[in-house]
Amino acid sequence: MRVLVSVLYPVLSLSIFGLYPSMTIVPKEGWQVYSSAQDADGRCICTVVAPEQSLCSRDAKSRQLRQLLEKVQNMSQSIEVLNLRTQRDFQYVMKMENQMKGLRTKFRQIEDDRKSIMARNFQELKDKMDELRPLIPVLEQYKMDAALISQFKEEIRDLSAVLTGIQEELGAYDYDELYQRVLRLDSRLRSCMGKLTCGKLMKITGPVTIKTSGTRFGAWMTDPLASSRNNRVWYMDSYTNSKIVHEYKTMDDFVVGVVSRTYSLPFKWEGTNHIVYNGSLYYNKYQSNIIVKYSFDTGTVLAQRALEFAGFHNMYPYTWGGYSDIDVMADELGMWVVYATNQNAGNVVVSQIDPDTLQVLKTWNTEYSKRNAGESFMICGTLYITNSHLSGAKVYYAFSTKTSTYEYMDIPFHNQYFHISMLDYNARERSLYAWNNGHQERV
Repeated sequence: MRVLVSVLYPVLSLSIFGLYPSMTIVPKEGWQVYSSAQDADGRCICTVVAPEQSLCSRDAKSRQLRQLLEKVQNMSQSIEVLNLRTQRDFQYVMKMENQMKGLRTKFRQIEDDRKSIMARNFQELKDKMDELRPLIPVLEQYKMDAALISQFKEEIRDLSAVLTGIQEELGAYDYDELYQRVLRLDSRLRSCMGKLTCGKLMKITGPVTIKTSGTRFGAWMTDPLASSRNNRVWYMDSYTNSKIVHEYKTMDDFVVGVVSRTYSLPFKWEGTNHIVYNGSLYYNKYQSNIIVKYSFDTGTVLAQRALEFAGFHNMYPYTWGGYSDIDVMADELGMWVVYATNQNAGNVVVSQIDPDTLQVLKTWNTEYSKRNAGESFMICGTLYITNSHLSGAKVYYAFSTKTSTYEYMDIPFHNQYFHISMLDYNARERSLYAWNNGHQERV
């Protein structure tokens, strides 16, 4: 099943599916194009940085580098003006995909001509460029002015040609500079990606049944903060009276049932609303309102904290029951927990929590009854609540933590096995994971 989202600033619908690259990449020093600043409205303003003018300053190649610097500075100004003039239209920027393909072709040509010692390095560079491909739709949202875009494309083309010429003449030294700056491009742009891609849920299509296994109730998940090469799957059958977590190295291993590791947790869990986040499992401890953080790497509990006033053990579950009182979630903006309290008359409460300490950072009270909710999930700081776990399910209610406002919605989705007991959003893949009557689905 795919999730379609409309981006908040330009009016746009996106199909969200498949794997996304890692959202947290440690930048390396070196030659780089990056984005870090924001304008008054919170939108990212890109700034392009060129190599130091001292590079090769005593030979003819320094003139090329100075020309390159001027071109890159012009490009930086163009990007900044372009971003500030962004309007709700993205049709002109679709041609940028051809330019990205051209850049990849140039790297491929360089790779073919290099000695074998450089082949591995250029392969890594190509991989990084492939990981940047998903950023193209992000750029598409923020481009309107056809003249500026044409200028931008021409300067990118000139920049690629100059870089190729310098690479061929100066060899590995300039390649290393280029490689380091591409790494920083990857890191800087991803720091803005969460804000650029966040929007409003518009439609849900699908679903895709990955596997049929286990009891009627359970949870399965991947880590949204894992690298693109880390596709481990975790599986937790049943909603209570268990401490066993199965780990699979890949989705294919999960489908055929090849378990790589099995963990025995120190405490039993309640409900099915657990998540794996940055290598740790977060879950509700049995017969308590305590959230536990368990490290798969060390096999130890890193933190546990009681969620003040939160109902537990079927005091305020979702409509299907199953001790689903406390729902731990994660999205592009961090980690969240959804629950209900007597103080809020049994209505849904949303809290953002610190993933390290489990401390509550901020709390919002809604007016939607927790017992009337089928399941819920967070996308970009907005809580979406379904009105049923049975047939005829739809996303019925949305609460924005950004504006502290709510709205009623009517977004149906196909509940093909008629009993959803787990529904959670994965920001890396931009898809929903569901446990539906003993079937593991991706929505």
